[in-house]
Amino acid sequence: MGGGMALLFAEKGISVSLQDPSEEVMDALVAEAKKLDIGDRVQKYTDYKSLCASLGSPKVFVFSLPHGSVGDTVLGGLLPFLKKGDIIIDAGNEHWENTERRQGKCTTKGIRYVGMGVSGGYQAARRGPSMCPGADDESLDIVMPLLRKAAAKDSKGNPCVGKAGTGGSGHYVKMIHNGIEHGMMCAISEAWAIMHKGLGMNEDEIGDVFAKWNSAGELRGTFLIDIGANICRTKDSKTGERVVDTVEDKVVQDLTGEEGTGIWSNAEAVNNHVPAPTLTVAHYLRIASAYRADRLHVKKSMGGAFPPQKLAVEDKRDFLEQLRQATYTACLAAYVQGINTIDHGNRANMWNVDFREVLQIWRAGCIIQADYIADMLQPVFDRCAAKGDVNLLFEEEVARDLRKGQSALRTVVVEAPPTRPNRGSAPLTQLPDLPTSFYEAELDYFGKHMYDKKGDDPAGLPTEGKHHYEWKPA
Repeated sequence: MGGGMALLFAEKGISVSLQDPSEEVMDALVAEAKKLDIGDRVQKYTDYKSLCASLGSPKVFVFSLPHGSVGDTVLGGLLPFLKKGDIIIDAGNEHWENTERRQGKCTTKGIRYVGMGVSGGYQAARRGPSMCPGADDESLDIVMPLLRKAAAKDSKGNPCVGKAGTGGSGHYVKMIHNGIEHGMMCAISEAWAIMHKGLGMNEDEIGDVFAKWNSAGELRGTFLIDIGANICRTKDSKTGERVVDTVEDKVVQDLTGEEGTGIWSNAEAVNNHVPAPTLTVAHYLRIASAYRADRLHVKKSMGGAFPPQKLAVEDKRDFLEQLRQATYTACLAAYVQGINTIDHGNRANMWNVDFREVLQIWRAGCIIQADYIADMLQPVFDRCAAKGDVNLLFEEEVARDLRKGQSALRTVVVEAPPTRPNRGSAPLTQLPDLPTSFYEAELDYFGKHMYDKKGDDPAGLPTEGKHHYEWKPA
């Protein structure tokens, strides 16, 4: 992500000084910059002193770091070389409380610290990500022209960046974005499993269905549906294999430490007594997926698995329409629960979150981009700005669509459990054959999160995968 953003800023005419523990990483970026004829704008530095000496005043730093103590270490190393007015933009997936602690530390020295969630994955980082900055108004006013240069642009050409709010709101909103993302991916992966295993549809047929869903109606312009169509159709250019058919169902990012946002977003909802069952169930599916070894063991102890069964539906076309509506309803529920969680955090921490700005941030470049939902929520957030609080369940547009989707959701839940052993009852989440192979493929598509191929890891250990496929040319 950091390397991609460095090249993106350089392409926008900005001089970039690099610093990374790995010289090999920096050398690769410098070489790439030369190929792109922007080599004069990208320089590497191996220590903080020379890095800081290369910058004008005020100095502007963009962190792209793992969450946790790494940020404290880097900040501590930089502080001796910083002066009043210098700016740090923390563009990692950091926990919002760490962000606010560092903001407090920097404020006493006159240093500006912006906590900024960045969404869209490694390719968006290179071509234009969605960016969600949070800090005091004055600091945001200073950095916004820089961020607008690099941000993703929506269909009208507007940058997908805005003032999320004060304090740690930028990282908080991005945290909940990821919780919503997990809820949506869970629903879409289950829809794929129902079509593939329940209806016996091949991947080309499923890809056509996803493409149709993405072109019109309530799932119009939904990023995760769009890439789902591409995943279904993608064949390995070397082997001719359908790539998704080779992906193991083992999502391990929560256990390996790559991500914290899914855990944090659910913890926020639970701790603040905000009902968010769509986000919570999605997270439990990820946990069940990661412990593939346990699922294999349970299969032995139970004397076998409960393989998916074919669905006997009278009208396939009608059932696919019910599945579309059910998938949309689940995605909308994820949005509602996530935004209600943000609203609670906003009121508790007095961040002055502007949900109209948040909606613009999510218009393009991010993983939860959903054009129909965004268009529906625009007038809702315009009204809520005057009221000062948000509960989407109180808003007629949202309630109307949730009511409309209930019948389809019930139909799918009643008809489809035999195809989804994770849904029949809670203990069955421990059995093999979860729909998370598709989930894993989506994570690899946008995030380069890596996956294991089927048969690679017979032990099923919760370790990072060994493979990445460039589903779409970078």
